[in-house]
Amino acid sequence: MLFCGDPHGKFDHILQAAGDLRASAVILLGDMESGQPLHEAMASIDDKLWFIHGNHDTDSELNWNNLWGGKLADRNVDGRVVTLPNGIRIAGLGGVFRESVWYPSLPTPPNFRNRKEHVRATPWQGSVPCKHWSTIYPDELDRLSGMPADILITHEAPGYHNNGFELLDSLAQSMGVKVAVHGHHHDNLDSSDRWDRQGFKSFGVGLRGITAIDASGISKVIVPGELDAQRDFRQKYLDVFKDVAP
Repeated sequence: MLFCGDPHGKFDHILQAAGDLRASAVILLGDMESGQPLHEAMASIDDKLWFIHGNHDTDSELNWNNLWGGKLADRNVDGRVVTLPNGIRIAGLGGVFRESVWYPSLPTPPNFRNRKEHVRATPWQGSVPCKHWSTIYPDELDRLSGMPADILITHEAPGYHNNGFELLDSLAQSMGVKVAVHGHHHDNLDSSDRWDRQGFKSFGVGLRGITAIDASGISKVIVPGELDAQRDFRQKYLDVFKDVAP
């Protein structure tokens, strides 16, 4: 299975890798920003494709319509568990946390538990602004937490990441997943020192990167993310100097 970091409008590398490797499934981790309906951009592999949305997929109505308005809308894994032809169960949580609704790393409670509450409390007619269709609400995690799965894909990062959320660790643990994979931060960082403590293996996939991962967490980077080398150098620098007083 190929897990693809934020494409941001570019898909040729995904199509090539999927064809060369005869992938059983191709899973997009959000921020597609496709300039055409997704089923047209990914026509040669649309039978293998699954995805969750990212925050940039609701930046405009065009982004929204090209993702949800086409023939692959039913391949969105957000808020559910799908069983792939190889028998592996994939759970998905698309979108991001936003302070105006709910930001779990802050001590304040959620302003809204679900999108319906949000709609009732705002002046918009029957909906919320487009961007909030990629906002995570508490009820979404509540529903997912009772669904067993093998792999959890999210746009946001779990707690190992400096900008991640421990709440996603709890979600993964409650679902019994062995592997969690995310995009969003354009990072492919080594989190293996936390795997035993977490109870699952965690992977980030870099900007337009591709990583092959199986249900047990055996992984191989197929296409490095465009920022992977830069981020890796920065992390090594921070590790060297983290104990040095300013």
